[in-house]
Amino acid sequence: MSVALLSVAGVALDALLGEPKRWHPLVAFGRLAERIEQRFNAGGRGWRSHGVTAWVLAVLPLTLLATALSWAPYVGWSVDILALYCALGLRSLGEHVIPVAQALRSDDLARARQRVSYLVSRQTTELDHTEVARAATESVLENGSDAVFAALFWFVVAGAPGVVLYRLSNTLDAMWGYRNERFERFGWAAARIDDVLNYIPARLVALTYALLGKTGLALQCWRRQGPAWDSPNAGPVMAAGAGALGVELGGAAIYHGELHLRPQLGEGEPASADSIDRGWQLVQRGVWLWLLILCLGAEIYA
Repeated sequence: MSVALLSVAGVALDALLGEPKRWHPLVAFGRLAERIEQRFNAGGRGWRSHGVTAWVLAVLPLTLLATALSWAPYVGWSVDILALYCALGLRSLGEHVIPVAQALRSDDLARARQRVSYLVSRQTTELDHTEVARAATESVLENGSDAVFAALFWFVVAGAPGVVLYRLSNTLDAMWGYRNERFERFGWAAARIDDVLNYIPARLVALTYALLGKTGLALQCWRRQGPAWDSPNAGPVMAAGAGALGVELGGAAIYHGELHLRPQLGEGEPASADSIDRGWQLVQRGVWLWLLILCLGAEIYA
């Protein structure tokens, strides 16, 4: 089966089933990662070399297993589809962001704060309507890149092994990639590897957002604002996405009790329930565009 057809099948399976409710492979992997971290970073005393060893032990055996299974006769194609399905989070992203917009439209700020807390790591208990909408819009743009487009990119590049390597690495970055006393040294490898794996996908996503929205403004925001963001990959994605939507994002936010004065992203109207919905639609249209390009490419080179 062509990579285009496999990609369409994986996206379709995600749209049909969503995330596994009872047993998700990434949940099991998270428990494994916790045990590995306890072994190599006890008391937060692990060094960079310990973090590298932990990353290798957590990621490479499962990547090699995915490689072996994807090469198996007769069933390899099904392994590819299942690997992509488990790595994608498109339907799940919608299931998380849409209730935030609905709560804001119902003027239920307490529920909106609760729902957005499932998406972001910032403190949400005192956010106003605009700040909740800003957090949710930022989340849909960034998570669209990490949980959808980057997974699809690495699947196209290297099939099941590529998407497994990426998704496990991205999960470890979410667990270990913090700049605090516990993870500053140990989590360095996980954070840097995730930065490398996301470098090209993030810029393709920024271009996708720009092409499907206010193109000129998106490209301008990407160029001016993206480099000022603390993440080399989230900056271009969120700046281009905010410009494409014509909405103002960024600004102050409280993380783990500390105030962070973040640069402005985008330009235009304040964030709202409408910007959340339009951000979600932008991600969906981007996925359709990528699948269309893959299918056209497969037809041309058939």
